[in-house]
Amino acid sequence: MVLPTIVTAIYHEYDTGAFICSTILTFLSGLLGIFIGRYAPKKVGEREGYLIVALVWIIFSLFGLLPFYLSGAIPSYTDAFFETMSGFSTTGATILRDIESLSHGCLFWRSLMQWIGGMGIIVLSVAILPMFGLGGMQLYAAEVTGLSYEKLSPRIADTAKHLWGTYIIITALETLLLWLFKMDIFDAVCHSFSTIATGGFSTKNASIAFFSSPAIQYTIALFTLLSGINFALTIYLFRRRPDRLLKDEETHWYLGAVALTTIALTIGLYLQNYTSVGAGFASSDAQVAGTATTVFVGIEDSFRKAFFEVVCTMTSCGFAIDDYMQWRPLMWCVLFILMFTGGCAGSTAGGVKWIRVSIFIKNALAECKRRIYPNAIIPAKINNKPITQSQMNNVMAFMMFYFIIIIVGMLSFCALGVNFDEALGAAVSAIGNIGPALGQYGPTGNYADFPTLGKWIFSFIMMIGRLELFTVILLFSPTLWRK
Repeated sequence: MVLPTIVTAIYHEYDTGAFICSTILTFLSGLLGIFIGRYAPKKVGEREGYLIVALVWIIFSLFGLLPFYLSGAIPSYTDAFFETMSGFSTTGATILRDIESLSHGCLFWRSLMQWIGGMGIIVLSVAILPMFGLGGMQLYAAEVTGLSYEKLSPRIADTAKHLWGTYIIITALETLLLWLFKMDIFDAVCHSFSTIATGGFSTKNASIAFFSSPAIQYTIALFTLLSGINFALTIYLFRRRPDRLLKDEETHWYLGAVALTTIALTIGLYLQNYTSVGAGFASSDAQVAGTATTVFVGIEDSFRKAFFEVVCTMTSCGFAIDDYMQWRPLMWCVLFILMFTGGCAGSTAGGVKWIRVSIFIKNALAECKRRIYPNAIIPAKINNKPITQSQMNNVMAFMMFYFIIIIVGMLSFCALGVNFDEALGAAVSAIGNIGPALGQYGPTGNYADFPTLGKWIFSFIMMIGRLELFTVILLFSPTLWRK
């Protein structure tokens, strides 16, 4: 919180005192916690690991909301918690109607929350806090996304440092490019934070559509695409070992899906021959706010919009340069399906992850062959390695819980008065950490009018989605707490 405090002080804004107060309260609470637990054992097992990881995300959000609440930027405690959990979980769903009315400090804090949450609070802690010692492995494993994690060094703390080092370098590179393409340095930093975290918080009401520069839009789309790839494999790319990335099947599935859907939607937008410009959105040929109009869409414009929306939807990044709800139903239905897939394991993206999708499909195809040749041994493989029964069980259990949570969330939102399609979209958006959903909660809308109880349910689902279900679900299992 010291960083946004410095930012708001530089701009001489009204909420400097709120940030100073929030920083002091957080710091003193941390000291109190250290004092109370000074004699506690440092060893952390799997049970403690799951509990710590889940509680840390809740506690960070409770303290993270203080600047918004104390400054009056978000006067409702529920809304402040929703916005903060959305930030740390990199969901990008917002309750703010006028984002540009916030101070620079609040805008910076929103983006910084996403950047921290993107790589992970625990991963950062394991990298910089030796006090975790023996418990680092359990904590790291409970937070990292995917079926498993890859150790880049013998010590898990060194692995965390490598991940964060790469994360910082990529963020700095995008910031430099956005600044070179004439984006204000403050906006460049904030949007880089949100891009690399695949979060979607913007400093502008119109999101990336505010910046009519194709260079800026392509830059953000490409770095979002990169952030959807396993960061461990990206590190090997920096180490001049691109073969690890080029041979990875999950990356092939991910990039192949982006390419195919981008081509399909580009053709669809071009054949449609026009686009509806919603409130705050504009094509490259017109600047229209608050009205709907028809403008001709060229092939480059169609490709850019399709590529940007596909990448940002698949990686769960909530940025937008067009209102896809104004596209033909088939096209936004394709985007809705992409919300389920997510990016690669070990990335900052949300969703099911392509490693699980690929394992599910490969096993289904192998099962069809086994039916034809019942006496043959036909193993399903990923990266030339047989898929184990344990991996298959993990994938099936994950998908079962994933869709159960979507159904429960949807029914809860419907019970609170939300329309069916919007309730379904909100549930998928929450569990996949996507942000924009359907209807009034689409890319041009916000969650300001979402039911109060629904915001708390939405917040809980966002946390479950960010921690990939099992870390939170296991806390409710009696087996975990038996000695």
